[in-house]
Amino acid sequence: MLRNKWIEGKLWVNPFITKALSVVLVKLMEDGKVCVSVILGHAVQKVEIVNEGDDETKEQLAHLFMPEESRAYGHEELEKRKSSLKTWLETNHIPVTEQGESQRTLCVAGVLTIDPPYGPEDCSSSNEIILSRVQSLIQGHLAPQ
Repeated sequence: MLRNKWIEGKLWVNPFITKALSVVLVKLMEDGKVCVSVILGHAVQKVEIVNEGDDETKEQLAHLFMPEESRAYGHEELEKRKSSLKTWLETNHIPVTEQGESQRTLCVAGVLTIDPPYGPEDCSSSNEIILSRVQSLIQGHLAPQ
């Protein structure tokens, strides 16, 4: 339950935090419609989770925010792909960490991120040279599979 002078009601906080620390609120309407609000990071003073959503609600949120390509993979398959890529990068002496609240995103050398389903097209970086090289490496890693 969230209350302030602008928003009141039962809302779900999407379980990821953007780089700007904004909060994404989702209201699932009874008619099947969805209302999404974003509160920009500078306006957030305090976030308190009153209770966790049930499995059905978590599934609905995942369906809303997960890229369509990721939906083709189950949770276990995505974990397997992430683990395989992370291990392969570490074996090749490329520094990689997991980031985000749910640890879904891989971060390479602090300058590039890889989101599910962990393919070359899921990489993002402001450094185009690193982006291109890591995408080529991932393509080579995925080719034999």
